[in-house]
Amino acid sequence: MKDSIYLVLDMMNDLVHADGPNGKAPYGEQVRSRRILENTRQALNKARAANLHIGFVRVGFSPDYRECPSNSPIFSGARKNGIFKLGEWGTQVHPDLGQQPGDFDIVKHRVSPFYSTTLEVVLRANSIRRIYCSGISTNAVVQAIVREGHDRDYEMVVLDDCCCGLSIEEHDNAIKSLQRFCRVTTSQDVSFD
Repeated sequence: MKDSIYLVLDMMNDLVHADGPNGKAPYGEQVRSRRILENTRQALNKARAANLHIGFVRVGFSPDYRECPSNSPIFSGARKNGIFKLGEWGTQVHPDLGQQPGDFDIVKHRVSPFYSTTLEVVLRANSIRRIYCSGISTNAVVQAIVREGHDRDYEMVVLDDCCCGLSIEEHDNAIKSLQRFCRVTTSQDVSFD
């Protein structure tokens, strides 16, 4: 499907790797208990078999954090904890997901993958009409891309079992609020055609 893309959102080592800073924290627990890495890899394999475009969206900042807003509740801890530094292990896509050289790499400095990134250019240049997406966290980056993608007239599809929040309740509430703006499916049920 050349008019579709599967975007994997913020599945970086700092957030989802067992050895990363969140590996022993609630994100890590949710990633393991919901089998997020395994489900996402299964979805990626299906998407590649269907010839979809694949993209990985990563949040990251320069080593001096020049793009990091100091007054942001969600990003203020990045500088303090030394995470989300571009060019380091923490901002690399988790190795189990099998990122390939031809995949799109979208780097963002805010929650939304559309804000001040190359995403819109990639979508327009490749005549994308449908965006499949998943990632961490459901109530931040996933909500942001679904709502903004919807308003930019893209058909949005979320893979529920490839997303998580800090808790199952947080995830479930986010999915419920998104159902008005997208179609929700799973890595098992998704059909990339």
